[in-house]
Amino acid sequence: MSLAFNLLNTTENGGRRGQMHLPHQAVETPVFMPVGTAGSVKAVPQETVEALDAQIILGNTYHLYLRPGHEAIRRMGGLHRFISWPRAMLTDSGGFQVYSLAQLRKVTDEGVRFRSHLDGSSHFFTPEHSMDVQIALGADICMAFDECTEYPADRSRVEESLRPTMAWAQRSLDHFRAHQDEVPWRDDFGGQTQKLFGIVQGGMYHDLRRESAERLVEMDFDGYAIGGLSVGEPRELTLEVISEVLPLLPKNKPRYVMGVGYPDEIELYARMGVDMMDCVLPTRAARHGLLFTSQGRVNIKNKQYSEDHGPADPECDCMVCRRYSRAYLRHLIQCGEPLSGTLNTIHNLAYYLGIMKRVRAELAADPVRR
Repeated sequence: MSLAFNLLNTTENGGRRGQMHLPHQAVETPVFMPVGTAGSVKAVPQETVEALDAQIILGNTYHLYLRPGHEAIRRMGGLHRFISWPRAMLTDSGGFQVYSLAQLRKVTDEGVRFRSHLDGSSHFFTPEHSMDVQIALGADICMAFDECTEYPADRSRVEESLRPTMAWAQRSLDHFRAHQDEVPWRDDFGGQTQKLFGIVQGGMYHDLRRESAERLVEMDFDGYAIGGLSVGEPRELTLEVISEVLPLLPKNKPRYVMGVGYPDEIELYARMGVDMMDCVLPTRAARHGLLFTSQGRVNIKNKQYSEDHGPADPECDCMVCRRYSRAYLRHLIQCGEPLSGTLNTIHNLAYYLGIMKRVRAELAADPVRR
């Protein structure tokens, strides 16, 4: 069964409001997906992530494969049951993490040999193995195995990377279709199965991006992601690539831009027609004392907040801003209290998720484009 994606309305500027019907959750789009690398959104319990109204979160295939291991998670009934998360989930393919291990990996046409960052042990990921791991984890949406190209990279490097990535996309799809019935929770959802998205690569070269998108569309994935962004390129180039690729993707399937971005970026991309986005920024920044607010970025470590009785964001109604002062948040991070990371993360996630909720409402109010 293909993914049921209902496009509810579009605007003159390309913005789209839709709904993805996934086994664990009907997800309203455009949507921001908090990142739960090792089976948790860092520092925040699952019930709090639910209370913030996160519809879908991410799990990281590479990290979960290394520990506790995908077969252990399969025996636990899949990642949803293992971490007690009842809503939708997406797992990446492991490709980006392998990309980040530049000094510990070797790429061949068959796959990627890499050494664990934990203990140096050797592992070999192929498209088929990535699919097996993701099927065992049991996320609602899986991602095709790909290679993320670094920035800057000359054309010959990007061409050489795109060649196996396109072959891996077809191998991922073939293996996924042959084995998707093996998902741990299949019997719980009336025979529904996972979905698989392809990933458009091609660096910053528009013609290579077009080639990648067109070939992936011919393969007929359930949805399409734009990968290889936020790897150090200027924001203008990120925008150029997204603008180039979006019109090439099917209008009746979800469009996902991976690993972006700052609050103004996710709002811009959503209004352009991107349906799904994720980023570690709100959680990572929170742990370092950076808060995103309606008044701009706030470095809560600054001395100016030491006796500030106001909330992190006077326009925010999250559970942190309703209760705690900037002075207290500064005190916690100055003392190294673990609660600091938790409260800061809750606020940042509320801010990001609130942006998408507001954009969805504004898109719904726009006239339907016929």
